[in-house]
Amino acid sequence: MNLVSIRIITANIERLVPFYEQITGVQAIQYTPDFAELKTSTATLAIGSTKTLQFFGGENIAQPAENRSVIIEFIVDDVEKEFERLRDFISSYIVQKPTTMPWGNKSLLFRDPDGNLINFFTPVTRESIEKFGSE
Repeated sequence: MNLVSIRIITANIERLVPFYEQITGVQAIQYTPDFAELKTSTATLAIGSTKTLQFFGGENIAQPAENRSVIIEFIVDDVEKEFERLRDFISSYIVQKPTTMPWGNKSLLFRDPDGNLINFFTPVTRESIEKFGSE
């Protein structure tokens, strides 16, 4: 079994898709006005409007902008460079500037416009670098 995708349900897909394109540098594939995907080499971030919930049984299946338990994580080559690149764009969404965590990653935490928590991280200790196969 492999995890291939995480899907965010949003009430404002027109705002969220460009936000993720900007922070990841990945061009979204917009299949319909209500569904897009940003594909990376390891997984896909899908973004669906609330209208897509009808296919799963109705709008009570998921609530947009209500997540307080999941962190969307992206491994990046240099979290400090990403912070400098995005500083102005994410300034109102920053939760924590780049900080080295006890488990060996330097992490930048911020939220997307719907309030979902995002972690950009770079392994910095020997153990963390070995875990992720980074150099």
